[in-house]
This record gives sequence, C-alpha cells and structure tokens, in this order.
Amino acid sequence: MALAVAVVLIHYETLRLTSLSLARLHMSPRQRILVVIGAAFFAHLVEVTLYAASYLALAEVLGAGQISGLPLAGFYDYFYYSMTTYTTLGIGDFAPMEGLRLLTAMESLVGLMMITWSASFTYLAMEKFWKLH
Repeated sequence: MALAVAVVLIHYETLRLTSLSLARLHMSPRQRILVVIGAAFFAHLVEVTLYAASYLALAEVLGAGQISGLPLAGFYDYFYYSMTTYTTLGIGDFAPMEGLRLLTAMESLVGLMMITWSASFTYLAMEKFWKLH
C-alpha cells in the first residue's frame, strides 16, 4: 500500500510541477503539449521502475515470492514484468506466485488509474493550448 501511495504522490507532483511550469515556458502550444506528454511519460517510467525494484527486492532479496516464467530474473526482466502489469497489458508469459500476487494486482489498479489521470491531464492541456494554434 505504501508503494501505491508513493506512486500517486510522484504522479501528482510531476503533473503539478508540469502545470506550474507551462505558464512560464516561452514555447509554442505544440511544444507545450510535448512537455506535458514527456512529463507524464517520465512519471510512468519512474513508477514502473519503483514497482520493478520492489519485485526484485521481494523475490530475490526477501524470498517473498517469485514470478513463474522469469528465466534469470534480472532487473530488466522485472522491469518488463512491471511494465506489462502497470499498463494492464498482461501478455501472460509471466505469472506472479506467493507474496507477489497482491503487489501485481495493486500495480495493475494503480497503473490504470495513473494512465487515465495522465490522459485526462493531457486532454485538459490540449483543450487549453489547441485554441492558440
């Protein structure tokens, strides 16, 4: 649960700082939209990385569970698993076991919320800046 709160706070602060910065940036509307999308993308990557590090720590360090289908279980593998979970893509080549099942479910829920939040934020920014074209 603490990880979900951390992710929400990261997302909130990223979007808040982006919103505050947009007014001060001397850029075209198109460039401002790119800043919005870039900031949201950056936030998502940070959040996925936090989840990947958590999976790695829980599975490899604490032995609290494992992910079936994960061959060598390096950070890249956990990052890939986290990315497919966060986006709710869920390709199905990996499956959480034991203590990682709840974290996986939480990441899917939080990821869906953060993605829709980013989409809403981008829509509002486009609505504001589109008129300036």
